[in-house]
Amino acid sequence: MVRIIALIIMIIPGALAAYGVKLMRDMVFGILHPPFSLLWLQFLIGLFLFLAGLAFIAGFILRRDRKRNKVQARFRIPTGTDTTKGRDE
Repeated sequence: MVRIIALIIMIIPGALAAYGVKLMRDMVFGILHPPFSLLWLQFLIGLFLFLAGLAFIAGFILRRDRKRNKVQARFRIPTGTDTTKGRDE
């Protein structure tokens, strides 16, 4: 059940990223979709959707691999550091 929920969580940003690519591609060919009034606005929203979806998926994979200790040394969280340092309690 947990894997199905994780899959659904990954499908939503992936679909948004794919829709962003479609909006950018349609702008290149001059196809304007109804919710947008300008081609450059359509491209910017498509670029934002693509980058947001990509960032979410990349962060998800990085977090998972950090937990399993399967990342390069520069991406590992240093051990022995206090993550609550500097916070007001």
